[in-house]
Amino acid sequence: MNVKIMPNASPLVVALAYDGLCTFEYGVAVELFALPRPEMGEGWYRFATAAVEPGDLRGLGGVHVVGDGGLELLAGASIIVAPGWRGLDAPVPRPLIEALRAAHAGGARLMSICSGVFVLAATGLLDGRRATTHWRYADALRAHHPAIQVQPDVLYVDEGDVLTSAGSAAGIDLGLHLIRRDFGPEAANTVARRLVVPPHRDGGQAQFVQRPVPVAHEASRLGPILDQMRANLADEHTIKTLAALAGMSERTFLRRFEAVTGATPARWLLAERLNHARDLLETASTSIDQVARAVGLGAPALRHHFRRQFSTTPGAYRARFART
Repeated sequence: MNVKIMPNASPLVVALAYDGLCTFEYGVAVELFALPRPEMGEGWYRFATAAVEPGDLRGLGGVHVVGDGGLELLAGASIIVAPGWRGLDAPVPRPLIEALRAAHAGGARLMSICSGVFVLAATGLLDGRRATTHWRYADALRAHHPAIQVQPDVLYVDEGDVLTSAGSAAGIDLGLHLIRRDFGPEAANTVARRLVVPPHRDGGQAQFVQRPVPVAHEASRLGPILDQMRANLADEHTIKTLAALAGMSERTFLRRFEAVTGATPARWLLAERLNHARDLLETASTSIDQVARAVGLGAPALRHHFRRQFSTTPGAYRARFART
């Protein structure tokens, strides 16, 4: 499947590399923005790595990284990624702070993954704004930067020109969100499929909640049920009918559904309906009432849940993200 992308110019994504590099977070940036994607056509992201400091840059796991250049690369960046940082108390070099401020003033968007928020915080650009980080670092972020409105219970925060994500894997969620902003839902869905991850992952930082690993055959039994629910979002789905389709008692179905998905059927279905509503608002010209009916919600319910989940209205979301 080819996705036709024709922005004004290919955006340049620059990832920061530093001694003590967090290799997983850096790998997330590479996988999202540097991987060749011929199916996207012309106009996809360009990618470069900027060395924060001279000399040998060692990454966790024994790898060594050589940048494409130094901090001068930030001046031409559309997006700058801070993939973690080498320590919560490790000072951020003054030249990096100044280069980030100058790039931001020139129109670059700044994005952090996990502890990379401490790099962005050092610039002062997050003061008075919302931000998130891994739940383990939230208290330290508050203590070091009290002017930031820390939100420890979300996967990412989009402040328009400065974006922050929670734990390392949440960088994937934020990256897909940014791709949706830049190229639309079809492009983001294509990247998500190649990564074998959901295009939207709703909820908070559930990585600190311990759940038993679902048995593989239970996931395979419920897979067709989930597919059927996704394909018929406008229909009513009761526990009784779903349990019958799965060949389980209602109590067993509820228990196993939550073990596989991490949510009750009602919560899972609502998340799927809202995600599909987002896609329709971005790509379709139908009215908000028609979008609400298409996903099995009335317009008042759609507005209520949209505001509760995304802190905006369907109309405002369409105005911001609709592909014209």
